[in-house]
Amino acid sequence: MAKERSTRPYLIRAIYEWCTDSGLTPYLSVKVNANTRVPMEFVKNGEIVLNICQEATHRLTIGNDVVQFSARFGGSSRECSIPVGAVTGIFARENNQGLFFPPEDDAAAGTAPSGNEPVPTPPSGGGKPRLQIVK
Repeated sequence: MAKERSTRPYLIRAIYEWCTDSGLTPYLSVKVNANTRVPMEFVKNGEIVLNICQEATHRLTIGNDVVQFSARFGGSSRECSIPVGAVTGIFARENNQGLFFPPEDDAAAGTAPSGNEPVPTPPSGGGKPRLQIVK
C-alpha cells in the first residue's frame, strides 16, 4: 500500500491563494528544525513567522514536500527552504484567519527522532470522520 499523501501542502496552497485573491497578506508560521533554512537571527523560541506575499518573496514554490523562496531580510537577499511538515500555520496578517496545523512527528517534519520521545498512539473510536466548524 502506498504511503498516504499529506493534505498539508494542498491546504497551504489553498489558503495562500485565498489570501492573495482577497488582497490579504499571507503569513507562514514555522517550527524551525534541522532541515529548515531560514535566517536564524529572526528565529524566536524555535519558531519564525514569514511574510510570503508576492511582493515579499521571489520564486515562491509551495511544493508537496518543501516551501522555497528568496526574500530580503535586513536588506540582504536570503534563500529559504521549509519542509512542509515544519509549517504550523498559514494565515492572513490582517485578520488572522487561516489554518493552523498540529505538530507532525519528527520524521515527517524532516528531523531524526532521538529515541527518547514516546511513540504516539492513534486515537481509538473508529467511526465515520466528521468536520467541525470552529468559530
